[in-house]
Amino acid sequence: MSEVQATGLMRLQKFLAQAGVASRRAAEQMIRQGRVEVNGRRAELGSSVDPLKDLVRVDDKEISVKPGRVLLAFNKPAGCVTTVSDPQGRKTVMDFFPGLPTRVFPVGRLDYDAEGLLLLTNDGELANRLLHPRYGITKVYDVKIKGHPDKKAIEELRGGVRIEEGVTAPAEVEVIGRLPGSAWLRITLHQGWNRQIKRMGLAVGHPVLKIRRIAYGPVVLGKLPSGGHRALGPQEIRKIYEEANLYME
Repeated sequence: MSEVQATGLMRLQKFLAQAGVASRRAAEQMIRQGRVEVNGRRAELGSSVDPLKDLVRVDDKEISVKPGRVLLAFNKPAGCVTTVSDPQGRKTVMDFFPGLPTRVFPVGRLDYDAEGLLLLTNDGELANRLLHPRYGITKVYDVKIKGHPDKKAIEELRGGVRIEEGVTAPAEVEVIGRLPGSAWLRITLHQGWNRQIKRMGLAVGHPVLKIRRIAYGPVVLGKLPSGGHRALGPQEIRKIYEEANLYME
């Protein structure tokens, strides 16, 4: 991911692209149209700016590049809350990041007793897009349920079941394992209502015993150990910004 360096110049159109104003090509057009000013003067195509010193305006609106964006994948263990702090004094996911130099926050939530992939970032706009149902970012879970579901129960889960908020959106559901008295399902959701999977299980008569999220959009949990985290790679970052319909330089 491109980052703004502590010193140095960059092309104005690149600066506008990194700030999320427009693509480079569209930014060049804005400059030609006289819509861009640098330090109070009309900008010229091909000019450069220092992102930390120069004042850039587009249509009289001040523009700035976000400081270094951080995206982390974290394997949340059961027994901690997905919040920055907890008034009850319970362990939070932030307790696993004591020395992080940049403030990050979790994208969405996993239940206290759930585990698996959680994304953390300092990019509020990206987080909002990932959580908004409009963008339909997929989330994949391995779910252990009580009992063995029949074909009717599976079809109900796939087609949508009625819970308090309404009927759940269609989901992808497959049986991936059977144990004495229980079964494992793989469930792919495109929405994220509170405690949705647990309530879906209850609605079809199969209480949920365990939840483990294994993918969030293009990011997969893989072999990340419980309580461990890693920075997302360049391809993962690009793909997740694309899915959130955000321009990424």
